[in-house]
Amino acid sequence: MNARFALFSAAVLLSGCASVVNDKTHPMKIETKTEAGELVTGADCTMTNDKASSTVKSGEIANVRRSNTDLEITCKHPAKSDAIAKAISRVNGGMFGNIILGGGIGAVIDHNTGSAYTYPSWVQLIFGQTLTFDRHNEKENQPVPATPAASSPEAGKKI
Repeated sequence: MNARFALFSAAVLLSGCASVVNDKTHPMKIETKTEAGELVTGADCTMTNDKASSTVKSGEIANVRRSNTDLEITCKHPAKSDAIAKAISRVNGGMFGNIILGGGIGAVIDHNTGSAYTYPSWVQLIFGQTLTFDRHNEKENQPVPATPAASSPEAGKKI
């Protein structure tokens, strides 16, 4: 019996804490708004990172594939300019559990699979703008506040 317990314990530790605790995906609510702040549902939104690409209609919840790279989001509507955003990938609590319990092996596994990372849970893109969303600014039951994208000199300007 002790050998079985030891084998089970080793398997859990070597698989990585975040891999055990977190799914490979997590839910993200995607909404789109006009510059005046009116919600627009039904826009076609594509979310892409190095692990996967998926689509969802704005106003719905997407199961986003976890990754250590940022998530690129583009929402298109026939009557509006594109809404573009980057959701920053941040380490979640599972990685710290790896360091404490599983050591380096679990951390490496969870980094490579992406399960140690999380994106914001609720974002509101604005048509005609390029924005950035950072989970560090997340407050419970509220959309993450957007900041103008800092990746170009045109950051935050209308498209």
